[in-house]
Amino acid sequence: MRYFLHLAYDGTEYHGWQIQPRVTTVQQELDRCLSQVLRQPVYCLGSGRTDSGVHASHQVAHFDADLPDTLDLPTLLYRLNRALPTGIRGQVLHPVPANAHARFAARARTYEYHVRLLPDPFATRFSLYLDRAPDLAAMNEAAALLVGTHDFTSFSKVKGAEKHYNCTCFEAGWHEEPGGLVFRIRANRFVRGMVRLVVGTLLSVGRGKLSPAQFGEIFRSLSRVHASGAALAGGLFLCRVEYPAELVDAAVLPAGVPYFKGV
Repeated sequence: MRYFLHLAYDGTEYHGWQIQPRVTTVQQELDRCLSQVLRQPVYCLGSGRTDSGVHASHQVAHFDADLPDTLDLPTLLYRLNRALPTGIRGQVLHPVPANAHARFAARARTYEYHVRLLPDPFATRFSLYLDRAPDLAAMNEAAALLVGTHDFTSFSKVKGAEKHYNCTCFEAGWHEEPGGLVFRIRANRFVRGMVRLVVGTLLSVGRGKLSPAQFGEIFRSLSRVHASGAALAGGLFLCRVEYPAELVDAAVLPAGVPYFKGV
């Protein structure tokens, strides 16, 4: 039987999602704890690979396992959370068809980047602090250029494994929130390092170092060397992964949780 696990994690202490040699990752801990609880080897595959230090308020992973008749899904989720480190928590667990795939079945993903404009000792792990407010209108003028289907080579890490850099961006913009700003970007896919490089370059626009027109020139140049440095990892969250309604039925998910809605 195949299952979707919806989970959240504080990525501060982890070297990203994907298993890597000699470092601790979220996927590694999830596989270890599921295998421990189910007493069988379990391998999870996530909807996307968050980088080192990046968080997720909504990540989805699938895994295959044979559950004993005496173990129901609420009990499995409870035991899994007891086994997991405190920075990782499973939220919802439900069965899916055998061919459902957490990565390839996802229709869209949304990331948010949080910026604090007021000093906050409780937000240092989860946001970037700026001592001066950036130009919100200029950043949104530049961000609007991202919407549509484009080649995002200019905002990708070098030596990535991607076969192509084309992404369809449905939404990109900055919004005010109490004490700061949040940048929200929604797309069908993201290339390696894309969101942090976009945010870093947009912040250069907000500081007056680049104009929106120059941001567009960098975007169209398809050259990574012209973009600004990547924004710090701690402010970035994978916050919503969307699937067809037949894979994520509202009946099996908690009421009032907007990022669980299917598309």
